[in-house]
Amino acid sequence: MGGVNLVAGFRPELWRSVALNDCPPTLSGFNQDVVGVDGYVLPATQHDAVLWLSGSAYDVVFDSARGAIADLHRIASVADETSSWPYRHDRDLTGFIDGTENPSLIDAPDVALIPDGQAGASGTTLLLQKWVHEVAVWESLAVDRQERVMGRTKLDSVELPDKPPDSHVASTDQERFGHIFRRNMPYGTITEHGTVFVGFSAEQQRLSSMLASMVGLAGGPRDALTFYTRAVSGAYYFVPSTEALRRRLDPTG
Repeated sequence: MGGVNLVAGFRPELWRSVALNDCPPTLSGFNQDVVGVDGYVLPATQHDAVLWLSGSAYDVVFDSARGAIADLHRIASVADETSSWPYRHDRDLTGFIDGTENPSLIDAPDVALIPDGQAGASGTTLLLQKWVHEVAVWESLAVDRQERVMGRTKLDSVELPDKPPDSHVASTDQERFGHIFRRNMPYGTITEHGTVFVGFSAEQQRLSSMLASMVGLAGGPRDALTFYTRAVSGAYYFVPSTEALRRRLDPTG
C-alpha cells in the first residue's frame, strides 16, 4: 500500500460468525478485565476490528489510514486512534531495548502463525494494549534499580543472572509461557506517553498466561514493572491470512 504495511484484525467472535472454519475454536476476545490478587487491573477494551498501519514515513501512513477509514465509513466508525513512532532505533520510552527475545524475521512465522492443518491456518492472534508510563516515578529510580525491575541491563539488554522473581523478564519468561513476536511502539505526548504493546502468537494461551503472570495470578509475585506503568486498554484480535480474506470476498472461489 504505497510503502505502508496494513494488518487487519477482527474480534474473534465476530470473525468466527462469518468464517467458522477459518478461526481457532477456543479463541476469544478480551471480554473481561484481568484482575490481580492485589486488585491491579488490566482493563478490557475490546472492539470489533483493528487496522494497524506501519511505514517508514508518517505522511504515507496518514494518507493510507484516511483512505481506509473512508472506505469503511458505511459499516464502521473509529472508536480509538493511536499514533506511534520509533524511539532511538529499538528502545521504548523506559530507555530499555524492547523485544530482545524476539525471533528473527525468518523464524517469526513459526512463532506467530497458526500451522497448516489447523483452523485459522496462517492467521495469528494479536494482543493489543496501551500502557501509560509513570514517568516521574520511573525516572527517579537509579539505573541499577531500573535494571532490577526489568531483569536486564539498560545499556546492552543483557539478562541479569540474579534477576529478581518479580522482574519483568521473570514474569514474562517465554521459556515458560511460549514464544511470541512483538512489534511494540512508543506513543503519546511530551507530558503523557508510554508503550503500545503489539504481540502476535500462534496460540492465545501464551499471551493470556503472560498477562496472568504479570498480575500475580500464576502463583508468583506481581510484575515489578506494573508499579511504574499501567495498562489503559486491552483487546485480542484474530488476524486472518490473506487467503482467508479472499475466501470471504469470493466464497465460491
